[in-house]
Amino acid sequence: MDIAVLLATMFFCFVIGVPIAYSLALAAIAGAVYIGIPLEAVMLKISDGVSKVAMLTIPFFVLAGAIMAEGGMARRLVAFADVLVGITRVRGGLSVVNVLATTFLSGISGSAVADTSAIGSVMIPQMEKNGFPRVFATNVTITASVQALLVPPSHNAVIYSLATGGTISIISLFMAGVVPGLLLGFSIVILCLVIAYRDRHPRGQTVPLNEAVRITIDAAWGLITLVIILGGILGGVFTAVEAGAVACVWAFFVTMFIYRDYRWRDLPALVHRTLRTVAMVMTLIACASSVGYVMALTQMPAKITAFFLTISSDKNVILFLINILLLVLGCLVDMAPSILITTPILLPVMVNFGVDPVHFGMIMLLNLGIGLCHPPVGAILFVGCAVGKVSIEEIMRRIWPFYGVMFAVLMLVTYVPSISLWLPRLLGL
Repeated sequence: MDIAVLLATMFFCFVIGVPIAYSLALAAIAGAVYIGIPLEAVMLKISDGVSKVAMLTIPFFVLAGAIMAEGGMARRLVAFADVLVGITRVRGGLSVVNVLATTFLSGISGSAVADTSAIGSVMIPQMEKNGFPRVFATNVTITASVQALLVPPSHNAVIYSLATGGTISIISLFMAGVVPGLLLGFSIVILCLVIAYRDRHPRGQTVPLNEAVRITIDAAWGLITLVIILGGILGGVFTAVEAGAVACVWAFFVTMFIYRDYRWRDLPALVHRTLRTVAMVMTLIACASSVGYVMALTQMPAKITAFFLTISSDKNVILFLINILLLVLGCLVDMAPSILITTPILLPVMVNFGVDPVHFGMIMLLNLGIGLCHPPVGAILFVGCAVGKVSIEEIMRRIWPFYGVMFAVLMLVTYVPSISLWLPRLLGL
């Protein structure tokens, strides 16, 4: 009954439109009152939830990503990707440029929504101008942006680490996301090429050598951010938190003093938007910590594990069922709340079945990322439609092949653990 009280309060608040963070806090309070815990304990857990040094990773990487995404980096990465793809003059080359540019920006921004907005505003009009259907261009942009949820410095990987109580290192999750993220991008490229040859999309154009050199040098300033983040952490020069701070300084320097596309008077508005985003995430994490505390006291994870064992003792069956559960949840609840709510419940179940927590993190991020491309709460979908100036109905009629590719990658990541774990193990993480 104690679990029912907690969950019923949470979902009732969701249904009547209470903000998710407050819904979590109210659910924790209702559960605490029912089982007789002092409310002071709940308040302390809310405070403890945002009192970790690792929390600084989020504002640093969010700010660095926002500066680079809005400061002209997206346009330069698109031009650099065009240079690389133009060498082959492959049919449908601009769709490949779209995916490749998103891969580069994902490794800088860590945000799928930022990637969709930044790359989409450049690539969708360009693809349409060159003869690609606008809906197709928008679908490529939307689904390619899911890479940002996997590759470092993924903001949601940081949130998953925090949701586990800090037991999983952020750098392990960063490295685990590299291969699944690249696999997703490669799979979307293959789909784009198949559609290009079927629908006779235009070929890519070769960029003149002198122009290619200029574009490469111009883009290199932003790509150095990747070296700073990953090279610095793996080389032991600084921690993940310090890498975020250094990335902020570098992003500011490149944007304001080298690229100089961004106006100084626009900087306060960018910082304000970043602070609003960070405040929302921090509030969610704080309130989710209290819910996790009450869930632990009610022994919910153990009871959920026992429930799944009544269904099947086969790990592969349980993984499939949890994938379906997360896919549905990802379509109904935004990503950060989904991670914070489900991790304390499902992670003990997965560990009981012998699934590595880092591997499960990749399964969860990819699952919920697919949900962001699907109504009714798909943030990437809505941003993509707004940038591409197309309706959700038009998108939904044409996006199904992309869903199929993403689901196939999800199944590979789920049932081939080495896709996620090979690189962390190689690096001794």
